[in-house]
Amino acid sequence: MGTDNDPDGDWRAFFPPSLRTFPADLVAVVVFVALAGCAALLPVVRETLARPLFALLFSVFVPGYAFVAALFPERGESADGSDAADPGDASGIDGMERVALSFGTSIAIVPLVGLVLNFTPWGLRLGPILVSLSGLTLLFAYVGAQRRAALDPDDRFRVPYERWVADARAELFDPETRTDAALNVVMVASLLLAVGSVGFVAAFPKQGEAFSEFYLLTERDDGTLVADDYPTEFVAGNPQQVVVGVGNHEHERVSYTVVSELQRVRVENNSTTVLDAEPLGRFSSTVDANETWHRRHRVAPTMTGDDLRLTYLLYRGEPPATPTTDNAYRSLRLWVNVTAPAESATTEAVTPAAGAVGAG
Repeated sequence: MGTDNDPDGDWRAFFPPSLRTFPADLVAVVVFVALAGCAALLPVVRETLARPLFALLFSVFVPGYAFVAALFPERGESADGSDAADPGDASGIDGMERVALSFGTSIAIVPLVGLVLNFTPWGLRLGPILVSLSGLTLLFAYVGAQRRAALDPDDRFRVPYERWVADARAELFDPETRTDAALNVVMVASLLLAVGSVGFVAAFPKQGEAFSEFYLLTERDDGTLVADDYPTEFVAGNPQQVVVGVGNHEHERVSYTVVSELQRVRVENNSTTVLDAEPLGRFSSTVDANETWHRRHRVAPTMTGDDLRLTYLLYRGEPPATPTTDNAYRSLRLWVNVTAPAESATTEAVTPAAGAVGAG
């Protein structure tokens, strides 16, 4: 039967030679990253309990474990039940220290990744976060595997699965006293209760207030989106761009439709009447829960006048035949002025004077 250092006769023999020496615990990290991606992205799986469970472990343990594996490839004093090959070498850490550091470094790595993404064009969305964390975790696992391979086999960290299983079996099924047996029953019951409680909370989370964000942004020359410098002076027929944003916090996938109009209105006695309206566009998208949708809209009005109202109406699903601010789910208004294009200068035609005819 093969070991971590001798793949002959082991299940690793089915893999290419470059993968046979990859540590088993880091193989589990790679497999977990793949499963977490499937749980987050596959249409059917992401609606099940698997998604929050994988997300929890992926956020608080796995990236940190891979990072610690890259930092400490040596085994510690109690990693496999015996002292390290070189007791004077303080670089190794034992199993409990490794687990504790895995939680701590994960809690540090994940917010840092989010902070960096917040200042990139991709922003804090599921796709960029998943790709970034997965890439870092796989990189750490690869570095950890290479650093372990460079060590003497007796000095490498190895998870003692066989010893853990044997100790657990002996403790549970062959206790030394009745007191130990009773404590084992209590421990198993407590563990099942804890797992069941976490599973219930994950399966039936308490949902907060359901709402949708609706806002306008502008784009700077460097691609940054800001809530400032909105265009308010238009020339008829000359487009200017704004960015329409929708944030879905409805706890479910929602199909949104945005209707844009330029309206001439009359305001009297705190009452607004729409006198005329020019349609400027209509666009829609289906947005997942806790996701954001941005749409660039080129506004090119032809209606002219001062104090016109550029209006955006948000609807869940299809809008009614006559969209108004009263029947919209959310609405945005921007007061603008639209002037007619300047008349091109005309060149006055000059008629040449008739020449005098001389008498003969």
